[in-house]
Amino acid sequence: MATSKFPSDVVSAFALIFAIAFPAAVHGQPLAPAPAPASDGTSIDQGIAYLLMLVALVLTYFIHSLDSPVTVIS
Repeated sequence: MATSKFPSDVVSAFALIFAIAFPAAVHGQPLAPAPAPASDGTSIDQGIAYLLMLVALVLTYFIHSLDSPVTVIS
């Protein structure tokens, strides 16, 4: 019975491809470092403004709901 050389050919082809490509991937150009975070406080100010607007909206809702008469439909 004859044995097939197909599996050994495939393995040797993959070995050749990885032997050529892997060292290039290892010694590639490193990534540039990320820039340092620069916070000038505008995001904090914007968060405080959103919080104050939400408080004003909730207070307005409660004040107007107490101001209107309650009608019961029977």
